[in-house]
Amino acid sequence: MKQGLLTGRQKEVLRYRKQGLTQQQIADIIHTSKANVCTIEKAAYENIEKAKETLEFLYTLDATHLCTIKTGTDLFDAVGEIYGEAEKLRIKVRYDSINLINRLKEANPGRFKGRFVREDVEVYINEDGELCFG
Repeated sequence: MKQGLLTGRQKEVLRYRKQGLTQQQIADIIHTSKANVCTIEKAAYENIEKAKETLEFLYTLDATHLCTIKTGTDLFDAVGEIYGEAEKLRIKVRYDSINLINRLKEANPGRFKGRFVREDVEVYINEDGELCFG
């Protein structure tokens, strides 16, 4: 029975992958084909991505759109933009520059290359100065 967003089989495959097993090794263990393991793993990651998107939406419900960090922006400039926009709202951001950069990168893997934004990032802030990204 499926509990949560991942099936038992998806969890099993992800656990084996985390241990470093190949798809073929997993297929041998669970008595299926490598292609089926690939399909199971792909579906699991799609479900995880849907969950992340849902949580991001939930976190933005009580937050105000602060700004959009545009493609090509240097992360150090993005930090200045975030602080500037928050100041206009009279909200103090809860993070120093380094922690803010780390939060941006952790919340948006794949949207940065080195110090530069590869894909627009929406920034939201709540009245406590907590940031979330979409």
